[in-house]
Amino acid sequence: MNSLLRKHPLTYTIILVLAACGADKSKAPQAPPPTLVSVYEVHTGNATFYDIYPATVTALNQIDIRPQVGGYITGIYFTDGQQVTKGQKLYTIDEQLYNANYQQAVANLNVSKSNLAKAQQDADRYNDLAKNDAIAKQVLDHALADLQAAKMQLKASEAAVNSVQTNLKYATIYAPLSGTIGISQVKLGTAVTPGNTVLNTVSTEDPIAVDIAVDQSLIPKFANLAAQKSSSTDSTFTVTLPDGSIYDQVGKIAFLDRAVDPQTATIKARLIFPNPKKILKVGVTCNVRVQNKNAANTLLIPYKAVVEQLGENFVFVLDGSRVLQHKVTLGNKIDDKIVVLTGLQEGDKVVTEGVQKLRDSSMVQVGKPKAPASK
Repeated sequence: MNSLLRKHPLTYTIILVLAACGADKSKAPQAPPPTLVSVYEVHTGNATFYDIYPATVTALNQIDIRPQVGGYITGIYFTDGQQVTKGQKLYTIDEQLYNANYQQAVANLNVSKSNLAKAQQDADRYNDLAKNDAIAKQVLDHALADLQAAKMQLKASEAAVNSVQTNLKYATIYAPLSGTIGISQVKLGTAVTPGNTVLNTVSTEDPIAVDIAVDQSLIPKFANLAAQKSSSTDSTFTVTLPDGSIYDQVGKIAFLDRAVDPQTATIKARLIFPNPKKILKVGVTCNVRVQNKNAANTLLIPYKAVVEQLGENFVFVLDGSRVLQHKVTLGNKIDDKIVVLTGLQEGDKVVTEGVQKLRDSSMVQVGKPKAPASK
């Protein structure tokens, strides 16, 4: 080797360079194999989905029953939770005091009538005598004044009778409307005071109202829905009950509230639902589903194709033997698919399996990725 170096130094140098080049080439990093992926071809179609709104069930008509006179409850004439009709007797309050007051007022009225009759007779007699100058004018004036006082006393007595008669009437409490009465808040013998004690509540249940809060930007949409004629089979508005089941009756918009809440920028929309089986109860919280019927030519892709990064959504679209990352704007989720509003077009092929291994411009091979081996 040393003799070769002395005799042919240039040749030896070339050999070393070629050897080095061969060694470097053998150690150069190899390109990773393409990732095996599955793809889904995007198509347009009709997609029906629902907008969901938190809702509260409320009665169309509801009245708290309060006594208008005080006393002890002496009678309860219904069963808790039963259906009552307007004008049905519900409670009685001890009438003894009010009845005694009424009798006293009637007696005073009769006395006032007698006094008026006497004053009228005196005035008539003195008036005849005065025409013949048989009495002093002062006597006639006094008689006429007494007559006027008797008339005023009669009016006062009549007003007193009306007042105590009204109190006696209020001692019996009747249903203010037809509906379902709740659990009585008082028992027999309970002392009640006018205006303060709530005896019970009566409310209507069929039909029943369901209230939702709608963003002010959706006022035109809901106004149009309210203006449309609906039928008993129109499923635009349905209710999801607290147990997750779908209520078997469909509703319609009754009205939008008169004003937007400035704190939340929402407006209340009231829906009305039939409630023949009394399943919807006042105060229940549920969800209202508003069917979206403007979903023709909608793009749908499997939800598992979507990758979320820093609050934005992306999909990988096949481009020859590689994939490109596309930012997408998403709509409603429908079962295992989701609506794509922007970022894709019909015919695009998006990766549905093997997504977690991809980056923008990754090389891929379309096929069925193998499931990870179980340990």
